[in-house]
Amino acid sequence: MKSPNRLFVGLLVLGLIAPLFQDLVYPVFVMKVLCFALFACAFNLLLGFTGLLSFGHAAFFGAAAYVTGHVVKEWGFPPELGILAGALTGGILGYVFGSLAIRRQGIYFAMITLALSQMIFFLAVQFRFTGGEDGIQGIPRGKLLGFIDLSNDINMYYFVLAIFVAGFAVIYRTIHSPFGQVLKSIRENEPRAISLGYDVDRFKLLAFVLSSALSGLAGSTKCIVFQLASLTDVHWHMSGEVVLMTLLGGMGTIFGPVAGAAVVVGLQNYLAGIGSWSTIATGFIFVVCVLAFRRGIVGEIAGLIKK
Repeated sequence: MKSPNRLFVGLLVLGLIAPLFQDLVYPVFVMKVLCFALFACAFNLLLGFTGLLSFGHAAFFGAAAYVTGHVVKEWGFPPELGILAGALTGGILGYVFGSLAIRRQGIYFAMITLALSQMIFFLAVQFRFTGGEDGIQGIPRGKLLGFIDLSNDINMYYFVLAIFVAGFAVIYRTIHSPFGQVLKSIRENEPRAISLGYDVDRFKLLAFVLSSALSGLAGSTKCIVFQLASLTDVHWHMSGEVVLMTLLGGMGTIFGPVAGAAVVVGLQNYLAGIGSWSTIATGFIFVVCVLAFRRGIVGEIAGLIKK
């Protein structure tokens, strides 16, 4: 068995037995890590393997959360259909955003995605169904398949774990497919990919839509877990956080975004007790990590193993 496969199996086993150690690890905390890990992995597919830096991924994450919260609370959708609706929303938005943004490259691409994301934030403030600054609160977790009560944290945990594993598997398969190899060639040398006859814009758009749909899946799942969809989910800070998770864990690595998400969410959780000083402490830790791990945490560890 290859090393990445062994690591994935090990992490999966760890995830399966995590609820047995509730005194050490709270299920809700692990669920939050899994949601953001999926979000970061989806973003890494675009940045790390296609070379496209988006500053607007909060739009897909947050819009999906709002749609899921609305259809579950107001329309009575079961959680699985609500999450599916959110992922579909992320994919549709990704197609619209991507069709406009891929016409430019570099910083211009990033600024277009940021501008479009801010438009979604403005709409979230203005639309009545989003609840404005209050957001959508009290979203019911409901029953999975009509009989599994997700109000139980353990049931909810395994549901979230299954979604993460499915999303991660899609990303892993994409990266190691011929499609993924074309994306890597675009990242490394786009003019050469064009000279080989590849429709680069079409591949970029497909990658953008897939990344957006998976980001929407992460946002929808988080919405059900915390029973809340708020402006925080669609704010540009959220786009900055996912960039930070990806860079900290290791851009262009398979497990880097998972490690980055665990570190960022862990710091937010365990440093919350020191109030406003938590921002300073978190910033200091990030600076140290960036200076010490130029290729990200997982990237540096992989480099040491190869030596």
